[in-house]
Amino acid sequence: MTDTIQLNYHKTHFLTSAPDIRHLPEDSGIEIAFAGRSNAGKSTALNALTNQKNLARTSKTPGRTQLINLFEVEPQCKLVDLPGYGYAAVPEQMKIQWQKALGEYLQKRECLGGVVILMDIRHPLKDLDQQMIEWAVSADLPVLLLLTKADKLSQSERSKTVKMVREAILPFQGDIQVEAYSALKKIGIDKLSAKLNAWFSPATSLQGA
Repeated sequence: MTDTIQLNYHKTHFLTSAPDIRHLPEDSGIEIAFAGRSNAGKSTALNALTNQKNLARTSKTPGRTQLINLFEVEPQCKLVDLPGYGYAAVPEQMKIQWQKALGEYLQKRECLGGVVILMDIRHPLKDLDQQMIEWAVSADLPVLLLLTKADKLSQSERSKTVKMVREAILPFQGDIQVEAYSALKKIGIDKLSAKLNAWFSPATSLQGA
């Protein structure tokens, strides 16, 4: 059993962007992917985790992240911002292309150690979110479902939604954890960093070996 380490996510920096897995750097270390609908608050969640306003570009236009973006926390430990899905305002051909890049990344990237799937707490488990969970579970990857914008709901509504989602994902039979998250109110950031630390631990133990 590997001891869980504490990484400093504030040191995270941008590494590179790629249109598909063939253009990514060497398949080594551990990568943790962030995926979600275009308006789920993915970039905002990454910026809150790293305490950097502009690490991941936030945009008023959903679907801005059209590339696979890599960020390095420290050597062998990378965060990956995947293209948002479910956007309406892009050509069909482009949607198909991004979907293909997403699926390929999840199924073929050997160093992928876990997937953080972000969903707006007010509209969880849309069809594409469920497809994303299915992909991750079929690739034998652990999943953290972050219900973003949790500050938009009252404490009791938040708890009710988290409970509902936890029950709804049982049929997937995967290693899936569900947490409420708010970048604005700093809700769930500790749960996110604890989960990332656990997923990254094998990579850091290799460095120390």
